[in-house]
Amino acid sequence: MRIIILLTVFVTFISCDDVDKAFKDNEVTPDVISTVPDVLLEVEYAKTGKRVNLGNELAPKDVKDIPEVKYNAEPDSFYTLILTDPDAPSRKNPTRREWNHWLVVNIPGSNISEGETITEYVGSAPPKGSGLHRYVFVLFKQPGKLTFDEPQHSKTDGKRGNFSTEKLRKKYNLGKPLAGNFFQAQFDDSVPAAHKQLGF
Repeated sequence: MRIIILLTVFVTFISCDDVDKAFKDNEVTPDVISTVPDVLLEVEYAKTGKRVNLGNELAPKDVKDIPEVKYNAEPDSFYTLILTDPDAPSRKNPTRREWNHWLVVNIPGSNISEGETITEYVGSAPPKGSGLHRYVFVLFKQPGKLTFDEPQHSKTDGKRGNFSTEKLRKKYNLGKPLAGNFFQAQFDDSVPAAHKQLGF
């Protein structure tokens, strides 16, 4: 007698309405971008197996390394990818909104590693007692290959405050965000080392 075991894989489908609701309910729109992206950006921290999912909470210790970011791209087009924190130093008192965690431009198709990195990746590092911060990924399709004159930031440069996704979008005519996603994080015991790296 043969026993056949059927494995059913449940795939979570995220609709445009889910993205719209999450971005608006968590005030990512309008705090970061004026228009909600139509598509969910797939973001996974491969080393820790953590996925970003429309505001889920992730620990800073789990997002220290550059994530894998996937999206449908036109191979002959160029893209801009942003990771930003609108809650610096806290959501109640965002005097340094936004704090730019990652900025890669002129990405050919979906090959992020071949893009031009303006701001080197730094994971979440919210100050102690500042509560949850939102960490927002936004992807734009560029009108073509562009010349960017933004200040460059290394992974040891902590002077990243008062960045504006909307100003960058308008300055380079990036149009509506193509895709987006976000997570939330609060202080953990890995943050002091990150602050030291950044010169705080």
